[in-house]
Amino acid sequence: MDAREFRNCMGRFATGVTVVTCKAESGNHGFTANSFTSVSLDPPLVLVSVDRKTKAFKHLKNNAFTINILNDEQEDVAMHFAGRPKETEPFNWVEGEHTTRLEESLAYIECVAWNEYDGGDHVLFVGEVKNFEYNDGNALTYFAGKFSTLSSEVQAV
Repeated sequence: MDAREFRNCMGRFATGVTVVTCKAESGNHGFTANSFTSVSLDPPLVLVSVDRKTKAFKHLKNNAFTINILNDEQEDVAMHFAGRPKETEPFNWVEGEHTTRLEESLAYIECVAWNEYDGGDHVLFVGEVKNFEYNDGNALTYFAGKFSTLSSEVQAV
């Protein structure tokens, strides 16, 4: 199977854009991710799929993390955490109860480590939700290798 073509196929699934953040001894870390989903309401669990080669990967093991769901004005934040850092950080860190998060996201979901599973070249991290908050606004989305926007009018349907 051609890995590039498989990736192109998977890119036809429109997703929201998140930045996963955590705090370690070496400081705050994060990476852009679109492989994120809700798992359970009772207990409240979410899952993020993380490439083993991601720089922040090693900081997630047995660690609290926050899923920051980005708004349509945070494309530069997504790119910063996707390996194209800006000279000055296009965001502010906020200290949460269990770990750090990004200010001004459309929503955040703060989690403690629940479990992790082998996923080939990825690891599936499941977190138990401890805190969350969401705001009105438009979502930053990703489709076929490009950023786009999902307006709140469409979301309300």
